[in-house]
Formats: sequence, structure tokens, C-alpha cells
Amino acid sequence: MSQVSDILKRDMELFYKDFEMDYNVSHTTSNTTLVADFTEYNPLHNGHFHCMKTAKDMFPDSLFVAVVPGLFERSGRGIPYILPREVRAEIAISVGADIVVEGPPMGIMGSGQYSLCLCKTFKAMNTDFIPRGYKPVEGMDEILKRINMGHHIASKPYKIVDKTTKETLLEGKLEEDNYVITSFSNSLSKIGFDYAGKFVFVERIGGVSGTLIRESILEDNFEKVIDMMPQKTIEVLQREIASDSIIYGVRDVEAILHAANDFSFDQLSKLNMFNEKLAKAIVDNRPYGDLESLEKAIFHGFSSHFRQRILSILENPIPKEVISEYIDKYPANIRILDYKDKNSLEKFKEKVNNENISLLWG
Repeated sequence: MSQVSDILKRDMELFYKDFEMDYNVSHTTSNTTLVADFTEYNPLHNGHFHCMKTAKDMFPDSLFVAVVPGLFERSGRGIPYILPREVRAEIAISVGADIVVEGPPMGIMGSGQYSLCLCKTFKAMNTDFIPRGYKPVEGMDEILKRINMGHHIASKPYKIVDKTTKETLLEGKLEEDNYVITSFSNSLSKIGFDYAGKFVFVERIGGVSGTLIRESILEDNFEKVIDMMPQKTIEVLQREIASDSIIYGVRDVEAILHAANDFSFDQLSKLNMFNEKLAKAIVDNRPYGDLESLEKAIFHGFSSHFRQRILSILENPIPKEVISEYIDKYPANIRILDYKDKNSLEKFKEKVNNENISLLWG
């Protein structure tokens, strides 16, 4: 089997293992300040490092926990990550994180589902502060101010509203980074997590291009991006390129075509993010000999990445009812991807309000 199919098979087993678990509340107490960042680190660049360093400087005696999207290695755009999460965790630890925790399976969930699971992770970890990068645009300062007052801020179609005061704060849509902040405010409010004063908003730095970074990886030439990433990131990328371990854009084509060609209409329509219209479109255009013909059968959805997200669902076909129950129990298990030292690990265990803590390799 290929590296990617091996990862996906392992992760499906981990998913259902977690699915069978129940959340066991821990009654430990701790005075440790826990700062939890959430980001993909795809790969970890200077913008991520700036946010981490800013938070660590503000809370020098804290435990810094990076929450990195986990199972199935697919981004919110449905596209395979550049590096497996264990390697992304290794980089995060090397530049300052104390603990790296596996976050929700972003690539097989809707954005609201992912947001809800991530917020439940913050609650389970008894998080004290949440650093988050933002882009300064007109009206954003007021939104950030309301969030740190603990107001329930939510994104509605073409406007941002303060549900606490029933005011419209901004007409129109927010850019992705800023939208994520309001999405988390909405989800944290839904689970009853008091986040007043907990967010540390860090203005994003310039001079980092994700497009150029990805191009440099594919070309194995980092001259144009040498100043965009910590040296450790570049060293690990070069190491993984040399061992042919970059997974960016690599899919389990056989698994996807099997689901598209062989699943019944009923099986397809019950998958997460599917409906009867999409299932019918896939069934009506069979058979598929390659991903290109399958992508043509998937109509455009609510975003430009809809087709890639559907490919990720077919690659890891899980019924929406299972996903729903998985979310209800999330995080049944808190899986650690890497940690700085045993002292940090023990502090984390004492802080977290969940007895089910495991290591990815354990």
C-alpha cells in the first residue's frame, strides 16, 4: 500500500476507536495556565511562529498547546496536507510548543461541525487563553472587542451580528481568517464556554505567501521563501522531500473510485455532506475510470473547494449519522501528537478535564 492509503486505513481505525469511547471526566485540578492555538501548520511559517511567540511572551510561564487538525490529513478545502500531522507536530515542538494535540478531522466535516469540535476541545483542555491571528479591516476592531467582552458574535448571510445585543456589527462578508474568529465565537457560545477575555488577537504579519511556499516544496527549491519560514520548517521539508514523504495532493484514488462506482444511491446519500441530488449525480454518470471524470459529475457547491471536499468524503466514506454521534461525544479521546518533555506532559494531564488521553504512537 502507498503511504497515503496506509495513513487513511490507520486513521479510519482510530476514528472508529474514538467513536466507541465515552467521554470520561477528570477531576484533577491545576494552576497551570494553558494557552491553546489552533492552526493547520501546513507548513508552519513565520505567521504561525509570530502568533505563537507573541502568546508565549505574554504568558511566559504557561503551557503552550498547539491543536493541529488530525484524522485523514485533509484540509478544510478538502486537499491533502503537505506533511502528515506527526511531522507538523515535530516542527511545532521544535519552535516552541510544549504539547501538540490532534484536532478534529477537518477534511471530512463541514466548517460548522469542525468549529464545534474544536471548541469542545478548548473546553475539555480548560483553556485559559486562545491566540488568533487576524487581518485588520474596517469594522474588525469592534468585532474583536465584542468577542473579548464575551458577546455571542455570529456570521449571518452577508452580515456579522452581535446576538447578545441584537446589533448588526458589519454588513457584508469577512475574509477567511477573520471569518474563522466569528465562527469560533459562535461555536463557543453554543457549548456554553465563557470566553470573555480569553482571546489574544494578533495582527497577522505580511511577507508570507502560501502559494510560493507550496511551489517551493513541489520544486524542491526554497530560495524564494527562505525568509518566510523558520529554518526548522525548511530542514524538515527538505528531509521529507528526500525520503519522498510529501503527501500534498496525493489521494487514495482506488478508494475514491470504489465508493463512487460501487456504493448504492442510498449509501452515497447517507454520507456526510451528501444529499440525494449529489448522490443521484454520481450514480447517473457512472462508471468512473479516473478522478477527472468523477469531478465533472460533482456539481459546484457552496464554495470553490466543494468538489475536493466531496472527494475527501468518498475517500473516507463515513455516514452522517456516525459523524453526528462522533461530534456529540467529542473529544472522547484527546490524542497527543508530540510533546516537549515529560514535565510538560504531566502538567497537561493535570490540566485537562478528560481522563482519556493517549499518544498517537502509543
